[in-house]
Amino acid sequence: MIQKYHLQRVAYVLLATAALASCKSKHPTSVQPGKKSTATGIAYNQKDGFQVKKFAGQKAGPNLVFIEGGRFTMGALEEDVMNTRDNRERTVSIQSFYMDETEIANVHYLEYLNAISRDSSEEVVRAALPDTTVWANPLSFNDSYVTQYLRYPAFRYYPVVGVSWVQASDYARWRTDAVNNELAKGGGDKKKKGGGFSLKRKSKKEAAEPALAEATSAAPTKPSLESGMILPDYRLPTEAEWEYAAKALIGTQYMDENQINQRIYPWDGSSVRNPKKGRKQGQMLANFKRGRGDYAGIAGRSNDGAIITAEIYAYPANDFGLYNMAGNVNEWVYDVYRPLSYEDVNDLNPIRRNGYLDDAKNYDKKGNNSLIDDKLRVYKGGSWNDVAYWLSPGTRRFLDQDSATAMIGFRCAMIGVGRNK
Repeated sequence: MIQKYHLQRVAYVLLATAALASCKSKHPTSVQPGKKSTATGIAYNQKDGFQVKKFAGQKAGPNLVFIEGGRFTMGALEEDVMNTRDNRERTVSIQSFYMDETEIANVHYLEYLNAISRDSSEEVVRAALPDTTVWANPLSFNDSYVTQYLRYPAFRYYPVVGVSWVQASDYARWRTDAVNNELAKGGGDKKKKGGGFSLKRKSKKEAAEPALAEATSAAPTKPSLESGMILPDYRLPTEAEWEYAAKALIGTQYMDENQINQRIYPWDGSSVRNPKKGRKQGQMLANFKRGRGDYAGIAGRSNDGAIITAEIYAYPANDFGLYNMAGNVNEWVYDVYRPLSYEDVNDLNPIRRNGYLDDAKNYDKKGNNSLIDDKLRVYKGGSWNDVAYWLSPGTRRFLDQDSATAMIGFRCAMIGVGRNK
């Protein structure tokens, strides 16, 4: 009797599966476009015809985490102690995208320096070198950080610092080619055979003389975007993307479009300590400066865990799986700084670009009445040298795009193509 009952249940499941399969849409999709055009009826992939390559969907590039897009309230939730009023609350929507789960570490940047030192000019290599003197201070004995932080093996997985916005953007462009070159070769799979393409970085002279650059590179060209063999570009995240990813409000939802609470930090609550019971209860959820002269607590109870930076996986990830979206190092974002961006940027995928609206000429930098021009870039997140106020994702500061400090690093982002969730 029991066996008969189980057989009936299996039959019902099979019938239901068959019914669902019959109801499945037969319309073409981006991943399954069919064998011929639905507009002309002409078959794809004929000799000398329109080529529609096989495509299994966008892959997540190395170190990237998928961030499902949506609506959120962007802006500062903390008291505006600086009285800047430059990030007032407003509702915006962000398209799904990918973001590095960690900050770029010293070992990642050294990999970059090694690669360009082998095939690029001295000018390119010199321009890419981090400024290790950002650690130097005549009133602090930071000499060991100046000489060792970037290259000593113990610091491999500490976030790279001393990198300007321009250098971070250059790294993202190189990384795009490096990752896609590996994909073109088959990702190290010996069963797949493929040729890479040139990763040579152009110097300013070569960029000005394209014929010279072409003459010095005989490697195969990069596969076309239409081939589906390569990933979209790595880049710095926009300010809106960074703030959305840091808040990770996906962890506060309980039904429909309702959310339980807002977030001051990348975690719940108004405290910077771990509220969960257990061995880690009361420990800091990020490393930051707790007060004048207090960078980590006392020996034996150093619950911050780091006097300066910490390894990129040192603290719990937020609900999107991103590490150190508060503390450790501040992070460069794409946007040019303007104090009134919140008033005039779009409410869909907002960004502030230079040379559009609110011109630099409106600010009196020449007369020393303003610092604002088109080279100021936003950075966010708080660092090991900042008080807890700056750990809130809604806070924002700015620095010249060619400047670097021991408190600013970066991570990359990438568009999520053809995928919303």
